[in-house]
Amino acid sequence: MSAMIETPHWANRFEKRVVLVTGSSSGIGAATALEFAAGGAQVAVHYRGNADGAGSIAEQIRSAGGACALFQADISDPQQAAELVKQVHEQLGGLDILVNNAGTTRDMLLMSMKEDDWDAVINTNLKSVYGVTKAALRGMVRKRWGRIINLTSVVGISGQAGQTNYAASKAGMIGFTKSLAREVASRNITVNAVAPGFIPTALTDVLPDEMRERILRDTPLARMGTAEEVAWAVAFLADERSSFITGHVLSVDGGLVMM
Repeated sequence: MSAMIETPHWANRFEKRVVLVTGSSSGIGAATALEFAAGGAQVAVHYRGNADGAGSIAEQIRSAGGACALFQADISDPQQAAELVKQVHEQLGGLDILVNNAGTTRDMLLMSMKEDDWDAVINTNLKSVYGVTKAALRGMVRKRWGRIINLTSVVGISGQAGQTNYAASKAGMIGFTKSLAREVASRNITVNAVAPGFIPTALTDVLPDEMRERILRDTPLARMGTAEEVAWAVAFLADERSSFITGHVLSVDGGLVMM
């Protein structure tokens, strides 16, 4: 007698889940919001200043039959971060999955870097993770279920000249991920990170041509990735079937940084 093989219902794997994707008006964040919406989740589309981009993503989700709501906040401010999470709970009925994606760069050599350039990157990339995650944890602990995925970078693993501020923020996210994973594991909350390689986004469009050529030479797959490939990795870590993975950093980089 042959075994029955059940076809997985991929389209509904996030049904009844509420997902907040910070910085989801463009790039990887936008692709991630669309991926979760396709899986049946209610998506909180967050933006700081790009209202048009966020509105476009929301329209794409709704036109495909998905559910979402728009939220504006400067989450480098912990008070606004906490208020964002409060609004998500009030409008969407909870928060099950948090994707900390919001980020920025101000690249220059450290000798030329102003304190404002340092603070802007650390606050947007790292302090925001503290504020939003702290606010989100209370509901997850009470429910005894949650998924937190932090978008770090291969630069946080290997470093990159001219990006000491960015690399420090992304390396900090990795330490944050591993430490928090230990703190909340007993509450059935997993905390993981995805480390993209070089993906064509607004943050990589400013790279000089010689750096882009060097990156392609150093990447075994000899190409840049796509935002959708990163979004698939995020969704994988958020899936119920990934419940035995926590404290992990998943590189999506074409082999650029092999540990």
